[in-house]
Formats: sequence, structure tokens, C-alpha cells
Amino acid sequence: MSDIRRAAQRWADTWRRAWERHDVEAIVALYAPTAVYSTQPFREAYRGRRGAREYVSQAFAAEEHVEAWFGRPIVAGDRASVAWWACTVEQGRAVTLAGTSTLRFDEDGLVLEEWDTWNQVEGGIPPDPDWGP
Repeated sequence: MSDIRRAAQRWADTWRRAWERHDVEAIVALYAPTAVYSTQPFREAYRGRRGAREYVSQAFAAEEHVEAWFGRPIVAGDRASVAWWACTVEQGRAVTLAGTSTLRFDEDGLVLEEWDTWNQVEGGIPPDPDWGP
């Protein structure tokens, strides 16, 4: 898959569906075997599909009732940036996460690098109807 725009949209669509269903393996399949996955600027990066599986599994274990939204990818060369928003329940409390993933893809459309930044607030706050960069 040489079309990075298509790969980025597939990433966003898969993440949305899989996050809501807690489908770890659907997400892991998006990553190259040598992927570097940085989930927050000051955390050590997760490496490879094993690392992606480790992160996603622990994140999903802490979340219930996820509703997620993903914006249209912004693509340049082999990179894409995707804004996302999710309402979930963690430890019995409603929380909202809003962030952006910056991705670099290989020639097969698999993620080689991911850099996430996000914010979290208490309460289930859906995005504004005009949201969706």
C-alpha cells in the first residue's frame, strides 16, 4: 500500500472501531514489527508489535464504555497527523481524552513511528458538532 492517505484513514477507522470494542489485535495489526510507539512525550516508547500490544492492552483494561471520534488525516509525504477524541469511564469516573497522533508509515501502509500527545478532563464531554479537523 503506497497510498499514505489511505493508510492514515485506515489507521483512524480501525482505531475508532477497535477502541470502542477493545479489539487489541485489530490495532496491533496496524503497526510494523519495528514500530516505535510514543504514547506521551515523557514516557518511554513502546517498541514493535509487542510494545503496541502491551500499551493498548493496559489502556483498554482501565477503560469502559468508550465512544471515539477521529478527524480526517492531514498527510504530507510518508507522515500523517490525526486528531482524536474519546469519552470513556475509568475507575468508575467519566473522562474525556482529546489528542493528536503523528504517524510515519512504511511502503506497506504500516505504522513505523507514532507520537501521541493528549489532554484529559473529568466528565464525558463529546466533541463540538463542528469538530473534526
